[in-house]
Amino acid sequence: MMQYEKDNEHRSLFAEGRAEFDQARFAAFWTQVRDLLMNRPVGLLSFDEVKDKLHLSEQIYRGLQEIPLDSIVGSVGRYRDFTRNFLPKSNEMIHRWSTVYAHMNDMTGVPPIDVYKVDDVYFVQDGNHRVSIARQLGNETIEAYVTEIKTPIHLNPNMTRKDLSAAEAYGAFLERTSLNMNRPQQEAIQLSEPDRYNDLISHIHLVQRLMAHQRGYDVSFEQAAMRWYDTLYAPVIKLIRECDILKAFPRRTEADLYVWVIWHFQQMLEAYGEDSDELTISNAMVDFLAAHNLPVPKRILTTQNIPIG
Repeated sequence: MMQYEKDNEHRSLFAEGRAEFDQARFAAFWTQVRDLLMNRPVGLLSFDEVKDKLHLSEQIYRGLQEIPLDSIVGSVGRYRDFTRNFLPKSNEMIHRWSTVYAHMNDMTGVPPIDVYKVDDVYFVQDGNHRVSIARQLGNETIEAYVTEIKTPIHLNPNMTRKDLSAAEAYGAFLERTSLNMNRPQQEAIQLSEPDRYNDLISHIHLVQRLMAHQRGYDVSFEQAAMRWYDTLYAPVIKLIRECDILKAFPRRTEADLYVWVIWHFQQMLEAYGEDSDELTISNAMVDFLAAHNLPVPKRILTTQNIPIG
């Protein structure tokens, strides 16, 4: 192809890119309005903020991969320039956006983008415009050089800043307890209210003191965390599942119910005294359900008591 033909093709694609940009800007405005009205996430996440909150450090280069565009949720440095679905937020981007559009559609092409992978989501290190254009063109995937950063925290493409704060609180809990390493089979302990992780820490401290009293010597917080998980948290969660109690609280989590049941157990301790036969986890569950005017499954009444510590 002669040079003037290449130039003509590029100019034509550039003009096409400007038209696509205008459509993307129009869509960006209405997307932001709709997301605000529906209380949905309206912006990209900042990689640096996520990195700091979750204490991310260990990096592993995974090479060239085809990644889903819908799983790209943030950017290293351009998170303020695009909507959550990578629509351009400023008219000042038109020249750069249209130029990249032309290169993506002519014989020249563009290189793969660079991303960080954190759990199941991605953050753009280089290639924000390419992601924006690929999404505008209706593509589902894009080629990327992937660097993975390990984390025990589960992240999803629809997470909000509130979800990120909850992830930060859970990350601090795991860092304090080391349960992700000592009990790697454990499912995520998700609480609706992040400050409730302090309640779990208090429960572990209680188990730690009880273990020290029983053994006659100090035990580490990590040891107590394992004992707490094995003999208190996991059995209570099993009971909650067996009795299918969570269906009565559709906006809560199993860990929420655990906290509430233990709170009722503490109330019973104050009311009946620690030597009372009434002081069982099963009875605490019954008391909890009665307080919420819920029927008591027969299985709770026949469930073996769960030892504390």
